[in-house]
Amino acid sequence: MPDIRRRRRPRAAVLATAALSLALTGLAPISPAHAATVNTTITVDGTSPGRTFDGVGAISGGGGNTRLLVDYPATQRNQILDYLFKPGHGADLQILKAEIGGDTNSTDGAESSIEHTQGTINCSNGYEWWLMQQAKARNPNIKLYGLAWGAPGWVGSTFWTTNTINYLISWLGCAKQNGLSIDYLGGWNERSYNISWYEQLRSTLNANGYSAVKIVGADDNWNIANDIDSNSTFASSVDIIGTHYPCGYLTAETSCPSTSAAVSSGKQLWASENGSEDAELGAAATARGINRGYLDGQMTAYINWPVVASIYPELFFNDDGLITANQPWSGAYTVGRTTWAIAQTTQFTAPGWQYLNTASGYLGGSRSNGSYVSYASPDRSAWSTVFETMDATASQTVSLSVTGGLPSGSLHVWSTDLSQPGAATPHMVQNTDLTATSGSYQLTLAPGHIYTVTTTTGQGAGTTTSPQRSILPLPYSDSFANYTTGQEATYFATMNGAFQAEPCQGGRSGNCLRQMAPTTPIRWTNEPGDQPYTLMGDLSWSNYTVGSDVLLEQSSSAAEILGRVVAQNRNNNGLNAYHLRLADTGAWSLLKTDSAWNWTTLASGTVTAPGTGTWHHLALGFQGTTITAAIDGTTVATVTDASYTGGQVGLGTAGYYPVEYSNFSVTPGTTTALSGKYNIVNVNSGQLMDASGGKTADGTPILQWPSTGATNQQWTVSQNSAGYYTITGVASGKALDIPNVTTWPGTQLELWTPNGGTNQQWLIRPTGDGTYTIESRSDGDVLDVAGASSTNGATIDQWYPNGNNNQLWTLVPVS
Repeated sequence: MPDIRRRRRPRAAVLATAALSLALTGLAPISPAHAATVNTTITVDGTSPGRTFDGVGAISGGGGNTRLLVDYPATQRNQILDYLFKPGHGADLQILKAEIGGDTNSTDGAESSIEHTQGTINCSNGYEWWLMQQAKARNPNIKLYGLAWGAPGWVGSTFWTTNTINYLISWLGCAKQNGLSIDYLGGWNERSYNISWYEQLRSTLNANGYSAVKIVGADDNWNIANDIDSNSTFASSVDIIGTHYPCGYLTAETSCPSTSAAVSSGKQLWASENGSEDAELGAAATARGINRGYLDGQMTAYINWPVVASIYPELFFNDDGLITANQPWSGAYTVGRTTWAIAQTTQFTAPGWQYLNTASGYLGGSRSNGSYVSYASPDRSAWSTVFETMDATASQTVSLSVTGGLPSGSLHVWSTDLSQPGAATPHMVQNTDLTATSGSYQLTLAPGHIYTVTTTTGQGAGTTTSPQRSILPLPYSDSFANYTTGQEATYFATMNGAFQAEPCQGGRSGNCLRQMAPTTPIRWTNEPGDQPYTLMGDLSWSNYTVGSDVLLEQSSSAAEILGRVVAQNRNNNGLNAYHLRLADTGAWSLLKTDSAWNWTTLASGTVTAPGTGTWHHLALGFQGTTITAAIDGTTVATVTDASYTGGQVGLGTAGYYPVEYSNFSVTPGTTTALSGKYNIVNVNSGQLMDASGGKTADGTPILQWPSTGATNQQWTVSQNSAGYYTITGVASGKALDIPNVTTWPGTQLELWTPNGGTNQQWLIRPTGDGTYTIESRSDGDVLDVAGASSTNGATIDQWYPNGNNNQLWTLVPVS
C-alpha cells in the first residue's frame, strides 16, 4: 500500500505562482528574484487603504472532530478549551464555525440533527451548542458561523429545498434557546450552490428576525463570484464569498489567489475552510496562509479545518487540528505548533481592525524571504505587524517607521520558532522591546520564525502539563440508564445515524441508547456502506467479549454489535471490522467488512424470531483467531479468522430505523504479554530495526538494515504494569527513545539510557496476520520507516498512524 499519508503531508514548501495580479490588491509588489540576505523598509501608515479584517478561526465539524473532547476530565477539558478560545492564552480563535448536524457522515463521523423527524425538535442534541457556549464564555467577542454538510432525510430528495431552509431556521432558533447568537450562515458544504435557494434563504432569514445573520456562499470555490457579479438580486442575498483551500489543498500555502470576479464583487472574501494539516506539521503552512491569503487574494478571514483532533486514531484525519486530544479516559493531549502559528495573529488583532496595504507585502519583494501583514484598530489607537519567514534561508533585517496617527514609543515583539522541527513543541515567547533610533525601529528576522510587532499588551502562552497516555482498562460497561435524554454515550463516536439516550421500551426502566435517524439523510460522503453505527474503545484491545442487550422496534430491521474494529477508510468508505447481526425474523449472521465495504459472511443461521418490542442479548467474543457469536446466552457460531486481531467495539443497525441498546459490556479474554529477545522486522522492507553501526552510546540513531545476526539488531521487550513496553537494545542496554520527548513527526529514534520516561514506553498493538504497530506512549505516534523506504540505512522515525506497511512490524523471537 502506498504511503498516502506522507504524500498528503508535504514537508517542503510548494512553489506556486499567484493567478491574481497584485495590481488588483494595491499591495506591495513582489520580485521573482531571491536574495539570501535582505533588508526591508516598512512605513506603517494609519492612513493606508485596506480591507476590514474579519478574523482567524477554526471549524468544529465536518466529521465529528470534537466528539471526544466532551468526555475529557473537567480539568484537562478546560485547559484545552482555554488554549483554543481564551484571549492571551493560546490560539485565541476569533471565529468558530460549527457543523449543523444532519445524522450523516461528514468525514470522520456524523453529527446529530436537532430534528431527526420533521416537527420534533430537540435543541439539546449534539455537542456543538456546548462548544459554542464554552467559546463564548471565554471570549464573548468570538463570531459564530453555522454550516451544514448534510441534512436529515425528511427535508427531501435534495438539499436545495424549502424544508432545508426551514430546518436552518429551526437550528437558529435552537441557537437562541441555547443563549447563542449566530453571526454567519452557510449553505451546503462543498456542494456548489443554487441561486434561488440562497435568495429564498435571505428572505426567510429576514422574515424570521434574522436579518443580522450574514450569508456566506458557497463554501466551495470562487465560481459563485461570477453569478454575484452578474445578478444583483443574488448579490444582495450573499454577504461574503467563502472559498475552500484557495492556497491549494494540502499544500505549503505559498500562494493564495482569489479571482478578478471575486475582487470586483465588492464582497468580503474568506478562506472559509483551509488547513486540513497536522497539528504539528501544518504550522508553517498556516503561518503563510494567514498572511498570503490577504496579500494574494484580499481574503480577510482564514478558517482552519478542524479546530481539534479529538477523534479516534483509526480515523483518517486523526492528526488534524490545533490540538490532539484522543484519550478522554486518560486526559492526555498535545498542543500543536499550529496553535501558536495562529496566536501570532489573533492575540494581536481583532475582527473589525483594518489591513494596512502599504505596510503589507513580501520581504525584500520575494516570496522566498517571507511575508508581512499590518493591521490597525478602527480608532488607530493600536497596530500590529505579523511577519513569517518560513522559507527564508538567512537572517534579514526590517526597518519600521510609524506615521498616519498611529502610536509609536516602545514596540513589543513576540515570536514562535518553527525552525527546529525535532525540538520539544515550541510556543509563543516575548522578545526584547524595540526602541526607535532616529524614528526607525530595527528588527532582525531569523529563518523559520513568526514575529509580531505590536503596540498591544495582554498576550501570553499558557503552560500546562498533560497527563500520561494510558490504555482504557477492561472490563468496561455502561447501562446507558442514567444519561440525560438526547445525550450521547461516553466514549461512543457515531459514524452514521444518531445514537442518543432515550427512554427504554420493552418494560425496561431508565434510558437506553437508541438509533434515532429514521430515514437515510441527505448525504455528504459517497460511502457504499452508509448504515448507522457508533464506535468506542481502545485500539489495543485484542481478546475480549463485547455484548449488549438489543431491542428492535419495527419489522424488517436488524441490530448489530461490532468488534475488532481496526481502521476506517477515508470518508467512511470502508471499515475493517467483524459484525454480529440479528434481524427481527430471527435470521442472524456473523460478518466481516473491509476497507472498501466488501461484506463476507463467516457464519449465518436462524434462531427463534425476536420480533419487536422485546429484549435480547448479543455477544461477540475474540480469543486469538477464534471468534464466537452468541444470542441470548447460546453460542450460535464459532469460526476461525485471522484478518483482524485487535481493535475497538461498536453498536449498529443494518439500516435507518430505531434500535435500542442497554447493558453494554466489554470483558477481557486471555492475553499473553510479549517478553524476551526479538528481531523487529519491518513488513514493507523486510529489514530489521538496527542501532546504527553497532554503536551503544546515548544518541545512537535507529535505522533499518538487512539481517546480520548481530546483537545491535536484537531487542529485549518487557511490559510494565500500565501495559506499555520498554524496548531495549541487547548490545547496548539502552532504551528505544524519542529524542527530547518531541511530538514532531519524522523525528528519528535513538538509543538512550533507560529513564522510565513516556518517550521510552511503547504500546505494541496486534493488527492482524501476526503484525504489530508500535505506538509511543508520549505522543501516540508510531514506529515508521521514513518514506516507506526499502533502502539499507533508511531512518526509523515516529509518524502519525496510517496503517501502511512501513508502520507494521513482526517480532521474531531470538533464542
